[in-house]
Amino acid sequence: MVKKIFKILFKSLGGLLLLSIAFVFVAALLATLIDYNPPDKEILNPEGSATARQISDDRASLMLWNIGYGGLGSEMDFFYDGGDKVRPTRGYYNKCFAGIEIFLSENDSIDFILLQEIDLKSRRSYRNNQVEQINNLFPGHQSVFAKNYDVLYIPVPVNNPMGKVVSGLMNLTGYEAMTSERISFPGNYSWPKSIFMLDRCFVIQRFVVKDEKVLTLINTHNSAFDDGELRKEQFRIVRKIAKAEYAKGHYVIVGGDWNQNPPGFNPENIKNGDMAGRNDLPNVAENFMPQTWIWAYDHSIPTNRDGSQAYQKGQTSTTILDYFLLSPNINPIHIKTIDLGFEFSDHNPVVLEVEFLILNYDRDN
Repeated sequence: MVKKIFKILFKSLGGLLLLSIAFVFVAALLATLIDYNPPDKEILNPEGSATARQISDDRASLMLWNIGYGGLGSEMDFFYDGGDKVRPTRGYYNKCFAGIEIFLSENDSIDFILLQEIDLKSRRSYRNNQVEQINNLFPGHQSVFAKNYDVLYIPVPVNNPMGKVVSGLMNLTGYEAMTSERISFPGNYSWPKSIFMLDRCFVIQRFVVKDEKVLTLINTHNSAFDDGELRKEQFRIVRKIAKAEYAKGHYVIVGGDWNQNPPGFNPENIKNGDMAGRNDLPNVAENFMPQTWIWAYDHSIPTNRDGSQAYQKGQTSTTILDYFLLSPNINPIHIKTIDLGFEFSDHNPVVLEVEFLILNYDRDN
């Protein structure tokens, strides 16, 4: 009798396993047929109307923030990072996104806001149109949105699938852009993983600065869930374009979530009581850019926390992944990471003020 029970049990478990495998395979097959396949270069059409046609001052302010789609506040862990949770409860999502909206509204005087992980009617963020909601906070601003994640149905984890995800990068400013483009990063994961992962990209915009100069502004979000090879290739692309823009005489600012520590980052400099020193991410090489270029970041405050568990100050490991790269003709006046305690996102926002310089310089550097 016991043997018979075990035989029935094993058959049932085997049947469930086969059903799970079949479910994932069918989902992969369907996703392949409708896989988002963006072009290498795409013109972005700005929404809204900017109040100024050019940057008339010698200074500008910028903020970058990966808002984690309102779903990665301090109480959350995330299964991709080694945690268990897929998405927050609706109540906790509403609390986090409301906090994000309040913080952004309080900083609406900043000239350029660069955001990552903005959702567009995704299951994980309860199908809210975050692009529209954020745009509504900024009358008199122009915005662009570039998708880097568009999957009809993510079937993992099997017991609680992530479902539909549409997400991307967003730039907001009170200045009218000359050009706005989405540029695809090359390379991706092998099939079938590739159809469920992000199609990484960056946003490049150009603005007129007084005296007919040009500011080239890049918002990037580099790969996180790879062995480092994708990140290396993505960094090479950013370097090539940044140097080419500078060679034209432009001011160049690159900001975003690099998913890699900045050059010279020393975890011992983080003094806010957090456990600093995630050892799963390398530093950008010291010689990645010519020495005249500037990596601008706040050494004392972390911008990212480990997502394998809920955040606990003094116990959760942290690091710096969000920062700026400036061309030699830009002077960083002040940079500060705003320590929100990761209350609304697994990233803290970073605010930078810069000064545009008139220099006689070697454009090859």
